[in-house]
Amino acid sequence: MAGFSRSCLFFIFLLFSISAAKEILVGGKTDAWKVPSTDSESLNKWSGKYRFVIGDTLVWNYESGKDSVLEVSKEDYLNCNISNPIQEYKDGNTKVKLNRAGPYYFISGAKGHCEKGQKVLVVVLSPRRRYTGISPAPAPSPVEFDAPAVAPTSSASRLGGCLVVAFGLLLLRGLF
Repeated sequence: MAGFSRSCLFFIFLLFSISAAKEILVGGKTDAWKVPSTDSESLNKWSGKYRFVIGDTLVWNYESGKDSVLEVSKEDYLNCNISNPIQEYKDGNTKVKLNRAGPYYFISGAKGHCEKGQKVLVVVLSPRRRYTGISPAPAPSPVEFDAPAVAPTSSASRLGGCLVVAFGLLLLRGLF
């Protein structure tokens, strides 16, 4: 039984690792990288509702030559400093892979746009904090009487049980 548990957990981990990374359109729509006209259009409101994980890719769509995306330090993000970016993207269809846990800071490279709110902070969860919404099952209580022996099950039925658990977790995560 212990071998089954480790195998099943490894399978579920592998399944989540393969299927968890996504391409995410910043703001949820193609024209979201712009100066927000209202507070409700703030990209930080959007990013605060989303769970980003290592391996996700952010995608920006904007008019090349009129705007850009700058990845900056926290200080440059807070001060809207466009002169010292960590990375600069100008192609109009920018894709940035999130390859580490922690905060990422992005601002518009167009003069004055960051000061008007065209910026976004994205926080990437570490793998150990990724599934915080699912609590482990409680440990079984000790049995004070002799329980009847349970017949061993076949490896096919154990795999089937593992697949049911994995599929259920994927449904909870919203991947289907």
